[in-house]
Amino acid sequence: MHIPQTLKAYLDHEHIHYDLLPNLETFGATEISCRLQSSTNEMAKVVIVKADERFVMTVLPANWSIDLHRLKDIFLAQHVRVAAEDEIRVLFPDCVLGAMPPFSNLDRLLVYIDQSLTEEEQITFQADIHSDAIRMRYMDFAALVFPVVAEFHHSPSAVW
Repeated sequence: MHIPQTLKAYLDHEHIHYDLLPNLETFGATEISCRLQSSTNEMAKVVIVKADERFVMTVLPANWSIDLHRLKDIFLAQHVRVAAEDEIRVLFPDCVLGAMPPFSNLDRLLVYIDQSLTEEEQITFQADIHSDAIRMRYMDFAALVFPVVAEFHHSPSAVW
């Protein structure tokens, strides 16, 4: 099992308990939550967006889609879009695309978390590669990341 060394050092330094979970080489956060038999609202995915000229990390339940119109209002931005793959590769050169852990305070990006995830006792997210996931208490995650809480999701049936 694999966890980025920077993230491992950070969690260990802060004495945060977490479980490293194998997810059997799945490639979608929703599929991972099914394999791990966790709540679909507990399994989080990261979507990097560009709001005007700045990048922002958003974190929302894996089976939900992002509402860019709501984010435009939340960010008070003229333009909000999902970041392009090449932009994400520059921001997270050591991460597998689509598997960034939601700890952008290590990368100096603001983190916005969907309000629905704050209602869960735990949060589970990919650990930098598609073969592993990390599960920890939501309160520990929030104490480390200090995310901005807002509601910016579409229901699971909507597609972004």
